[in-house]
Amino acid sequence: MDREEAAKELMAMLEEAQEGPYYSEEEVRAHLLEILAPRNQVYMTGDTHGQFERVIEFCARREVEPENTFVILGDAGLNYYNDRRDRKKKDQLAQVPITFFCLHGNHEMRPSEELGYEVAEYHGGKVWMQPAYPNILFAIDGEVYDFNGNSCIVIGGAYSVDKYYRLARGWSWFPDEQPSEEIKAKVERVLAERNWKIDIVLSHTGPLKYEPTEVFLPMIDQSTVDKSTEVWLEQIEAKLDYERWYFAHYHTEKEVGKIRIMHNDYTMIPHEASVAAEKDMIRRMHRQAEIVEALGLLDDAPNQKNGDDIS
Repeated sequence: MDREEAAKELMAMLEEAQEGPYYSEEEVRAHLLEILAPRNQVYMTGDTHGQFERVIEFCARREVEPENTFVILGDAGLNYYNDRRDRKKKDQLAQVPITFFCLHGNHEMRPSEELGYEVAEYHGGKVWMQPAYPNILFAIDGEVYDFNGNSCIVIGGAYSVDKYYRLARGWSWFPDEQPSEEIKAKVERVLAERNWKIDIVLSHTGPLKYEPTEVFLPMIDQSTVDKSTEVWLEQIEAKLDYERWYFAHYHTEKEVGKIRIMHNDYTMIPHEASVAAEKDMIRRMHRQAEIVEALGLLDDAPNQKNGDDIS
């Protein structure tokens, strides 16, 4: 099959797969490169708690590039001990050719100059970075980042339901695990300056009304749990015009409207942040990757195997 025939077959398959209009070869090539180009890929998952085997395996299968971003929605597990155990985990991630973008969770210290972090810039917002680990970044609460043309505000932190269990055993617990009043004021100020409109919210916990109560541990007395962060996030959500909200924390996977709770699953931030656009982007990416691989139309397109890893 020559190039012209391959292009015609590709366009016919695209039209059938997308149930859309006919595209010229130039439009098809531009669209494929936009979707498949390494610099445009932003992956995301939930808590890792220092267990990175699944993430490393995922990145190897996806053949990631340094320009890619991998978002961990808090509790990455990299600033818990502040000793060689943390450095061992960072050394592990430093070998992966991708930029890790970590939110603050509740089972970890907040990055600071005292921990050897410096303030740097990433995708339009400020981040914490250690010079020894330039591909491991920690988002700063209230900052807005540009991922694929989407404005993404970060709101980290949550309450630890195992707080007293950890304290009783002399394990680490961090009193600044939840957002402070200063952080809350910054978040509200930033959103007010944007007329309470943002494309995507990335947080560790989520609005109170979206709590997945069906997975709560029966031995935890919920009346003893400080839910002030969730209450505040619910107030934020009530007046915020947004397209997507991703959070983790609850160790479960669930979608409710624009809200997605993540754990061991993966997704990508699309160019258009709506739920429909995200699902359509993933469907088209899977389908187009199959077509590209089958026809060899774009020799410079990265390999997109194992498409079922992302949903």
